[in-house]
Amino acid sequence: MKIAVTGSIATDHLMSFPGRFAEQLLADQLHNVSLSFLVDELVLRRGGTAANIAFGMAQLGLSPVLLGAVGSDFADYRSWLERHGVDCDSVHVSDVAHTARFVCTTDLDMCQIASFYAGAMSEARNIELRPVAERVGGLDLVLVSSNDPAAMLRHSAECRDRGYAFVADPSQQLARMPGSDVVALIDGADYLMTNQYEKSLLQSKAELTDEQLLERVKVRVTTLGKDGVEIAGRDIETLRVPIAREIQATDPTGVGDGFRAGFFAALSWGLDLERAAQTGCLLATLVLENFGGQEYEVRNDVFVKRMAESYGDAAAEAVRPHLHP
Repeated sequence: MKIAVTGSIATDHLMSFPGRFAEQLLADQLHNVSLSFLVDELVLRRGGTAANIAFGMAQLGLSPVLLGAVGSDFADYRSWLERHGVDCDSVHVSDVAHTARFVCTTDLDMCQIASFYAGAMSEARNIELRPVAERVGGLDLVLVSSNDPAAMLRHSAECRDRGYAFVADPSQQLARMPGSDVVALIDGADYLMTNQYEKSLLQSKAELTDEQLLERVKVRVTTLGKDGVEIAGRDIETLRVPIAREIQATDPTGVGDGFRAGFFAALSWGLDLERAAQTGCLLATLVLENFGGQEYEVRNDVFVKRMAESYGDAAAEAVRPHLHP
């Protein structure tokens, strides 16, 4: 299955605050908020939604095509991704802007306060999908993940025009998009990916009920944090899948990207939605147990063992044949 992953490619600046944000925020003073947090740690990691998803797919044996815009400072990052099996030949390199930056502080409750500098990402709107499809011999699925909003709209429109199956994954960009753009982004999507809050925000902006939402997308996948994931569709029975067992939570950055990577990797293997969600949840847990969105490694024997521990032997045996030695 040939999968293109469009979206942000960034460098993550990740910090840890040894307290709780909730204890520092005064409800009656939020209009005057002015806070500085003394952090214990700063680490630089490779990140960006699309790059994290592509890395996760490659960890599971796929060869995803990464699409996004970066600066001339991308050379080392490109080498890292290519060494791990990601096709970077269609990444756009800006002549003037730096690769995007994500600056995030996480507290003891795994709550986060973050900022994102787009940089070269604003040039992603210049990327066309057709040359990519011609280069790789067609596209079976395009993930339209968080990116320059104009790029997201262009990619989903081109998918509809050219008949490419696509995933609408607006994520953080919902805050920037008016309702009309939200509808234009998701209309005709094979899958809609959101977390629980994003789903509510999307429906509020687009003025869509649950039923109306499923008239525009085939399958809705909603991550629910510690409560797992819910999947609903036009012609399927709604199902819930719990999270995988974790060893120790370290950092939530990139967890949703890990879920998406595992979910669509498993679908590309021909597994059903439940097995795909289980695979996604386990990959998300591997991300959670590390500091950064690409600091984990899928070791096949361990992955199968942990699938069995979380979801039973049948789930483990369904995944086992698709993990490359």
